[in-house]
Amino acid sequence: MKQLSKIQSLVFLVGGALMVIGAGCFVFMWQQQIVCWVFLLGAFMFALMQMMQAYEGKELSIRRLKHIQSLADILFVVSGILMVDTAWGFFKPLFGNYLDYLTYVYNKWVVLLLIAAVLEVYTMHRLDHELSKKNIKE
Repeated sequence: MKQLSKIQSLVFLVGGALMVIGAGCFVFMWQQQIVCWVFLLGAFMFALMQMMQAYEGKELSIRRLKHIQSLADILFVVSGILMVDTAWGFFKPLFGNYLDYLTYVYNKWVVLLLIAAVLEVYTMHRLDHELSKKNIKE
């Protein structure tokens, strides 16, 4: 696995912290129109740094897990976009009536965030296991 530099590792950690702060404050309805952007920025930073940590080996299982992890990163960013839409309603004009918007878009960021978090926990656990089993240094 490609190692991140110290600055990249810091960006990765700050991105994760911003995601937690943004999601927590949004759920508790504290300054939702601001913290949604905090979450989106954190998700983008986290996903970008994690995607930069590429695997250059030939182990199929590790490559598959990195692809699943990339999917989780994309879902984190899309979740952030939907969180911003929940606060600001940017996608409302795209729907014919308000009920369709509520059905298909409004507050669906929670579902994507849950899926992304489950995928992230699974891949981190499995990557750690596979890399230690094959004695590959991170």
